[in-house]
Amino acid sequence: MYIEQAYKGLSDSWRFILGVFVVFGAWQFFGGIPLIIALIMSGATGTLATGDIGSMSEALGSNTFLFLMLLTFAIGLACLLLYVTFVHKQSVRTLTTSRRKIDWNRILYSFGLWAFISMVLLFLDILLAPEDYALNFNLVPFLILTVISIIFIPIQTSMEEYFMRGYMMQGLGILTKNRWFPLVFTSLLFGMLHILNPEVEKLGYGILVFYIGTGFFLGILTLMDEGLELALGFHAANNLTAALLVTADWTAFQTDSVYRDISDPVLGWDVLVPVLVVFPLLLWFFSKKYKWTNWKERLTGRVLTKEEFLSQENS
Repeated sequence: MYIEQAYKGLSDSWRFILGVFVVFGAWQFFGGIPLIIALIMSGATGTLATGDIGSMSEALGSNTFLFLMLLTFAIGLACLLLYVTFVHKQSVRTLTTSRRKIDWNRILYSFGLWAFISMVLLFLDILLAPEDYALNFNLVPFLILTVISIIFIPIQTSMEEYFMRGYMMQGLGILTKNRWFPLVFTSLLFGMLHILNPEVEKLGYGILVFYIGTGFFLGILTLMDEGLELALGFHAANNLTAALLVTADWTAFQTDSVYRDISDPVLGWDVLVPVLVVFPLLLWFFSKKYKWTNWKERLTGRVLTKEEFLSQENS
């Protein structure tokens, strides 16, 4: 009963509504102040108006820009956890999971599995289409990138998971008293938050199918497993491998990675492969490993009232 964990704190509607505005504001506005100051000091004020990530990265240096971009998520995550702790009087554990304690083995297992699959798929693609890639390895910038990525990318992905699949999933579930609405709403919102990514400008709005599909995958993971652990591990592995292994001029992560994708990207049916093939296979695999049952109830069923939940907890 992951959504019902919100009842272990103060779950008034106004606290959730105010929290969304407070946390989003801290993340998107206050978190961006260091980046804005750095761009002004570098004389790249024109990039603020265009929002061109490539130009920002070029003006500041890819590692500096990556650090400042990821810093916004660190500020957002800190604000979210403080708000939950002091306004909702809810523990980080109950925001994370319905288990008695956070299952770090789940996080590490999901991280390791997806990191391994991602690396295999990348190197297989390089083997089959070497003309699409150029070696980009430069030791010193790569080492700096590695330190920044290992520290801050898990913070970035945790911010997104705790805010979308954690705080908003629990809040919307408590407000609507069902599970399907928070799953659908947070998945669509997760996709739409990527609409300003350079990938969308390059490939068109069709790429949002992938982002929305990823949102549904992570939401289903959370509801079926009754906690954020698997989603936290998967998301961190996905972004970390993307930042360290391969970059391109048209992606959100433009880094000093090992390889650079120099192909001319075209939106095709391959965008559906992760959503319709890879993610369902992963859900099937996790369901066997963790013995998931009652899919319909967990994904679309009713959320208990506070009285019902506390009665079950005390029985």
